[in-house]
Amino acid sequence: MQYVKNDEFLSDCVEMINLLDPSNVITMMFNAGKFNELYNYCKSLLEKDPDDMMALQNISLSLIHLKKYDEAIVFCDKVLEIKNSDTYALKNKIYALESLKQHERVLDLCDQILESNPKDVWVLNSKGLSLNELDRHKDALEYYDTTLIIDPDDVTALMNKAISLSHLGNFKDSIEYYDRAQTVNSDLKEIPLAKSKLFEKLGMQDDSFLAAQGILNKDMAKIKDDAKENKCSVFHQFCENEFKNSETE
Repeated sequence: MQYVKNDEFLSDCVEMINLLDPSNVITMMFNAGKFNELYNYCKSLLEKDPDDMMALQNISLSLIHLKKYDEAIVFCDKVLEIKNSDTYALKNKIYALESLKQHERVLDLCDQILESNPKDVWVLNSKGLSLNELDRHKDALEYYDTTLIIDPDDVTALMNKAISLSHLGNFKDSIEYYDRAQTVNSDLKEIPLAKSKLFEKLGMQDDSFLAAQGILNKDMAKIKDDAKENKCSVFHQFCENEFKNSETE
């Protein structure tokens, strides 16, 4: 399974001020997904003022959405020349470097932000993700754990910790973190299959079947107990439960 990343910060980079301000034009272009137009608009602003921070920020943002990551980094660096601690520029650069698979450089930028804000969840997850990509799964766990202390329901950290634990061969704990992520967001369709495969590796075939159906760990025991009481297979018991549920709807 691929690692996951919450990139809501990208939309936060666009500022909303008043209807006559250029930021409003930028906001409308961004919300409409008109990234080529956004790039051209910011370029025109920079022709008037090469140090226009809003234009520099948003031209890099447009280039990220256009998947022109090397160019985006150039504009991030221009922002950082003016303000070397600018969080938006650092995060945009992190995102671009992640996309270019330059994970060692990502680690340095994450450390720069964490020095001033050690509780930045997005950056903690970013550092964990880059450590995973560098096959440093055990080190990555530290950053997911820190995130989960701050926000126990952070799905990015829960999912990536589950994947990390799976890489380390800790299938039982991996299942628990997948289950926690599923409890927070049941729409994550990749979780049931991931849990099912891990139960199968543990030789737990009934649990593997139930996991594949999207059943949470806490609900599996009752289904298995009912199957035992009714002297039928877990598959039969599950189908019976589904039939009864459909009748009551």
